[in-house]
Amino acid sequence: MKFRFLPAILLALCLTSTAADRPGDFRVIGPGGGGAMFHPTISPHDTDTVLIACDMTGSYITHDGGKSWRMFNLRGVVDFFVFDPMDAKTMYAHATGLWRSTDDGEHWELVYPNPSSIKGVKMNSDHADEDILADPDPLGSIASMAVDPANSKILYVVGGSSESAALFVSMDTGKTWQKQVGVPNLARHIWVDPHSPADSRTIFLANAHDLTIVKATEVKTRPLPATASDISLGFNAAGQPTIYITSEKGAFASTDGGTSWRKSELPGEGSKVRAIATSLRHPEIAYVSYENLAQDGKTWIGVAKTTNSGANWQLVWKESDSAASNIHDAWITERFGPGWGENPLAMTVAEQDPNLAYGTDLGRTMRTTDGGATWAAPYSRKVNDAGWTTLGLDVTNSYGIHFDPFDPKRQFITYTDIGLFRSEDDGVSWTSSTAGVPRDWLNTTYWIVFDPKVRGRMWSVNSYTHDLPRPKMWRHNSVLNYKGGVCRSEDGGKNWTQSNTGMDETGATHILLDSTSPVDARVLYVAGFGRGVYKSSDGGRTWSLKNQGITQKDPFAWRLALSSNGTLYVVIARRSENGSIGNEGDGALYRSTDGAEHWQPVTLPEGTNGPNGLAIDPDSPGRLYLAAWARASGMHGDGGGIFLSENSGKTWKQVLEKDRHIYDITIDPNDPKILYAAGFESSAWRSADRGLHWTRIPGFNFKWGQRVIPDPQDRNKVYITTFGGSVWHGSLYGEKRSVDIATPALEPGQ
Repeated sequence: MKFRFLPAILLALCLTSTAADRPGDFRVIGPGGGGAMFHPTISPHDTDTVLIACDMTGSYITHDGGKSWRMFNLRGVVDFFVFDPMDAKTMYAHATGLWRSTDDGEHWELVYPNPSSIKGVKMNSDHADEDILADPDPLGSIASMAVDPANSKILYVVGGSSESAALFVSMDTGKTWQKQVGVPNLARHIWVDPHSPADSRTIFLANAHDLTIVKATEVKTRPLPATASDISLGFNAAGQPTIYITSEKGAFASTDGGTSWRKSELPGEGSKVRAIATSLRHPEIAYVSYENLAQDGKTWIGVAKTTNSGANWQLVWKESDSAASNIHDAWITERFGPGWGENPLAMTVAEQDPNLAYGTDLGRTMRTTDGGATWAAPYSRKVNDAGWTTLGLDVTNSYGIHFDPFDPKRQFITYTDIGLFRSEDDGVSWTSSTAGVPRDWLNTTYWIVFDPKVRGRMWSVNSYTHDLPRPKMWRHNSVLNYKGGVCRSEDGGKNWTQSNTGMDETGATHILLDSTSPVDARVLYVAGFGRGVYKSSDGGRTWSLKNQGITQKDPFAWRLALSSNGTLYVVIARRSENGSIGNEGDGALYRSTDGAEHWQPVTLPEGTNGPNGLAIDPDSPGRLYLAAWARASGMHGDGGGIFLSENSGKTWKQVLEKDRHIYDITIDPNDPKILYAAGFESSAWRSADRGLHWTRIPGFNFKWGQRVIPDPQDRNKVYITTFGGSVWHGSLYGEKRSVDIATPALEPGQ
């Protein structure tokens, strides 16, 4: 039974109540924030209801003005949200398809393509990105959408292709669609003039180059004054549209619907503008994010505000090398400084209250309720003086959660972008734990290991290069340029010292300790991505490269595993992404029976060349479980899943085929019959019969799962690390029911 400090945890439960309704009571833990956020969208009915997306597949909703957020998942990255202007409970999101919720964002049904037209889901890419295949598919690619301001049944979308774009309309909430008129391009923005006649709406469309105005079948196109990086539009009381754009040439404004434009200069010199947003009903007020603004001998970033349609601007958020007094950030500025998240990537302003605005950046969401006079951070909150805890906005890639063997309340999360975080209160609050790690290694802590006999002693592997082994990290950058290595701590991870003598700089992705080695001469192994396997026989003070028998050039050494009989294995990640097999891009599995002095190849399952993780039965060292990543071929990807060998890799059989992008496999340390796995197909899995049969764990549906780790204090619970959604924690025995997605054809795990 797990016991926690009740007052603290009860407070946390109250403040994160919107996330307490998943099967198994799954919750996201960690400090909050940490990654890029986009598309903030405020309800026109209730300013406390806000939607936000990220580029890591999670979406987020708050109904209390950012005090708490609930993550929901639609099997892909959302690229826009739309609220129904007539029905407060109805909202739309576009990800793999066009989705609609009619219950305040709790459940989402597929509007387009029509579920009855679905022929399959293609997801053979490296990230298992999903493409819904439908026939018929009259809309093609949907670029933007709007709901009629006076009739919820009428929907407008811009769809088609870049060669044949059109404005489509539905009069029956998306059941059927008609082409209204062809348009010049796949416009990314659409606004319906609420002052135009209900039976002949004036519709404004915009992309980076043009503004298109549609009235019935009449189409007029007006060029923008510069290539727009962002655009926003509002209508004044008389119905006249005011439009703002940002570009490399600066900000521009038009108060006559795009007929004429004027450049809108910020104070200072040299500013570069990025995101811009106005209030739909109060277009004289707008906010723009800026950087590189020179003034008073410094260079500034932040947000400027206009109250007169861009005639002039006030710098309401202005930071340089120190935090501004009116910016009340959470842990990110405290840890990394005010420039780490950069100026906002996206902004929004409430249509009913121009004093309420949100800005999202590379690590945070910030919010003003007083017209920019002050800005707060609705992504994290301080817990007493101990550390920070998430409010539900989590955009972090986590590799593991690790428990100090001498103090169960001391826990660590190994993260991308924000490095190692530590909790001293059983996961209630978190603080950065990278003091002493070299600056060039701070981005990512891939793994840590504890000395089971020496209190406080531990090692970490770190790198400036994040997100390995994903191809985007090595596609255009030589692995020999990666920075990183090993650090050692003697005080439970509070302070670190570099400990990589003899080791080349490398993307160090895994570290393994041989617990049978002498305490004063610990044997450790490290996977160096692009270098190979390193070994230390003196507690990590010095290292030697041990690649004899590994035939790959610059081997992508990714993970290590040690069996109970002393056999060491290394997983070499695949270095191709084109779906091919049988060439130098194949991944590999090697074993060593002499402490990494010599390596012998282990045959992979037929058709498989993307090994990603290996687990070994502690009672039967010849019983191997292989997690494999599918090749980019076929509908679903080929060669991925979970494979079992009962003879040390001589032969394999597939034991999980329906999920083909499996990241890793974990054996329950209390019962080797129980195994867990997760991957990039919105699922985590459990087997209770040594891997022969697998069932999906209810309640977990983040698109990009990584690793399942049993809760050492409660055998009924697990932690699940994710590629973009921090760490999830919950029960194995939740109710088996749909979560988020209410369209049976697209429920995960089928």
